[in-house]
Formats: sequence, structure tokens, C-alpha cells
Amino acid sequence: MTSPERDTHRAAPPGPAGPSGPGDDESAWASGGTLFAGVLMLVYGALGVLTGIAGIGKDDVYARIGDYVYKFNLTAWGCIHLVLGLLVAVTGWGILKGAEWARATGIALAAVAMVAQFLWLPYSPLWALISLAIGAFIIWALCTNDSAGTV
Repeated sequence: MTSPERDTHRAAPPGPAGPSGPGDDESAWASGGTLFAGVLMLVYGALGVLTGIAGIGKDDVYARIGDYVYKFNLTAWGCIHLVLGLLVAVTGWGILKGAEWARATGIALAAVAMVAQFLWLPYSPLWALISLAIGAFIIWALCTNDSAGTV
């Protein structure tokens, strides 16, 4: 039998199984965002490598444009996308592994990739706009996660 004086409403102990605080939802979003940013960087890097190979291999894959201020030949753009894609993919892998260098490098590479996609806009407008949005998300996710080195 239970005694009426016994307290049946005990607070859960603090810790992983305890109740979540008001800031826990935000940190969960940031951690999940960082994980997603790492995966996006891997995919974005792989697609950048493929874009670079297409630009280098065949100049007729992308439409020719008229006069454009930031116009390079497609082989140069292919090399830019190939190298940038490799760097982004390696950094995405580092983010997923929790490497300390990967967060700051990821922010910097996402910014550089956004600039490259802006300059690439006339060649592939829809993909460039999607890539700009992906880059903005990656920068946000890597800047908002307070737990350095952990995903």
C-alpha cells in the first residue's frame, strides 16, 4: 500500500533523460542543421566535380552566352568547379567527422562557392540560384551551432 504522505511527483534528474530546457530545441535544430550542412556539402561537392568535368570535357554541354562581364571560357570554369567541388566535398566530410578545422573552412568555402555560382549564373541559371540558397543555408547552419567540433 502507498502512503498518502509519500511524494509521487518527483522531478526527473537533469541530464540526457531529464526534461529539456528552453534552449535545447534551438541547439537541436543547429546540430541537425550542421549535420545536414555536412551532407549538403558532400553532395554539392560531388555535383561540382561533375560540373567541372562536363565543362572541361565538352564545351557544348553548356549554352554559349554573349557578352558577359565575368566571362571565362568553359574549360576555365570547369577547372574552377572541379577544384572547388573537391574542396567542398572534403570539407563536408570533415564536418561530418567533427573536425575542428572543418567548420570555419566550410563557412569560407560556402561563401566562395556562392560567389562562383553568382558568376556562373548565365551558364546555368536555375542550378546557380539553387546553389546560392544551399550556400546560404550551409553558412547559417555552420554559424549557429555552438558546439564546436561536434555534430
